[in-house]
Amino acid sequence: MKTEDLIVMLADAPRPPSRAVAGKRLGRALAMSIVTALLLIQTIPVSGVRLEGVVFTPLFWIKVLLPLSMTVGGLWVTSRLSQPGVEVGRLWLVLGLPMAAVWLAAVITLLASPTPTRTDLVLGHTWRTCSLYIAELSCLPLLILFWAMRGLAATQPVAAGVATGLLAGAIGTLAYCFRCPETAVPFWATWYSLGMAIPALIGGMAGRWILRW
Repeated sequence: MKTEDLIVMLADAPRPPSRAVAGKRLGRALAMSIVTALLLIQTIPVSGVRLEGVVFTPLFWIKVLLPLSMTVGGLWVTSRLSQPGVEVGRLWLVLGLPMAAVWLAAVITLLASPTPTRTDLVLGHTWRTCSLYIAELSCLPLLILFWAMRGLAATQPVAAGVATGLLAGAIGTLAYCFRCPETAVPFWATWYSLGMAIPALIGGMAGRWILRW
């Protein structure tokens, strides 16, 4: 191959999207995912415990902080993984720290509670369906976010898939908070974590193929 031909080929070769393009594409997908999840909560039946009794309490909004912080952190990590040559490194901590804080608070709550009440604090009223509903609410956001990531340049497909799944799970959990009457921290730590882990696992497995160049 002639040197001139090589130069032309390199000049015409596809380039990875810029940070601004990646941010715009993921931001659009994030907005679509949140709207989709909020619309989907209409399909989830209201449990026997009315949400109106807890939605105006500080503890309810503290609960919302878990998936909200996971959504912000997930978007940050996913954005970096969508660009080649950008290290994530310690940024994984922005996803681990909120979960660690909730689990620490859950352990403290259980230790401070009478033994007969501890099972109720973990199971609440909706433990059978909570994680499944979160996974259900995360399905369409996961597809939307994968569509966005597919148009970018992730070079670590498994890690990017896990981060995308966690982001979708956080969005699903955030939406589910407005349908969930549970206020016990041990309940969130157990069943919200499981609900977010399901799309993260699916994302890691699917990302190996979907996000591969």
